[in-house]
Amino acid sequence: MKQSEVKKLSVAELQEKLGQYKKTYADMKMAHAITPLENPLELRKVRRTVARLSCELTKRELQ
Repeated sequence: MKQSEVKKLSVAELQEKLGQYKKTYADMKMAHAITPLENPLELRKVRRTVARLSCELTKRELQ
């Protein structure tokens, strides 16, 4: 998910997506620990998306 897409979301949508991506990341990490993922770079993409969503939520709370 790109930063331009994140900026267009409402606060409720950001919170919903953040929860979804955190769960996805946790599931992927667990699966990767058991058997290596086909594309381990997906972990990085999901982790960075979580950071983008979290950062945008924090920025909006501070305004």
